[in-house]
Amino acid sequence: MSDIGLSMHWDSLGIGLLIGYLLGSIPFGLIFTRMSGAGDIRQVGSGATGATNVLRTGKYGAAAATLICDATKGAAAVLIARHFFGDAAAITAALGAILGHLFPVWLGFKGGKGVATSLGVLLTLYWPVALLSLTVWSVVLAITRLSSLSALVAAVAAPILMFIFHQEGYAAVTLVIALIVLSAHRDNIRRLLRGEEPRVGKSK
Repeated sequence: MSDIGLSMHWDSLGIGLLIGYLLGSIPFGLIFTRMSGAGDIRQVGSGATGATNVLRTGKYGAAAATLICDATKGAAAVLIARHFFGDAAAITAALGAILGHLFPVWLGFKGGKGVATSLGVLLTLYWPVALLSLTVWSVVLAITRLSSLSALVAAVAAPILMFIFHQEGYAAVTLVIALIVLSAHRDNIRRLLRGEEPRVGKSK
């Protein structure tokens, strides 16, 4: 009986991961840029499909829609997995959503950088940390005008805040997500260290 329970437990974790990946891999940035007449977002700027790169097309509505939908798909992945398969599946769904956004199978495993999707995930895992992370992002952006630095600081702050709020289970997956987001921003980190990262509202 215990073997059956263990099997069901691992099955639910795998299903949660799959749900998260499939939802996370929906390329809203590509969809909205094409709908707005801006062409293929993969041929613009960094080639990423996230809202920051969509903003470079000058299509502000498409960028806003991408931001909202990328956050929503992260939240939806966690909520669906939690409702049908429990909290453990919700955690793997959170991880799956980030991986799907960064490495969508439909686009040759090249997607966005996971910032908006991470926010959606945080909102459904533990919303107080999501709001505090968003506050951190906003403050850093207001001071530095560096979008990438704001995202990196907020990503690092999230697992720390989870520990402060005694959400150790969520802190572990949030730490993994933060490491993934940091890796996705490695080119930005290099430019930041060289002082070459463009600021919001200024040309390169």
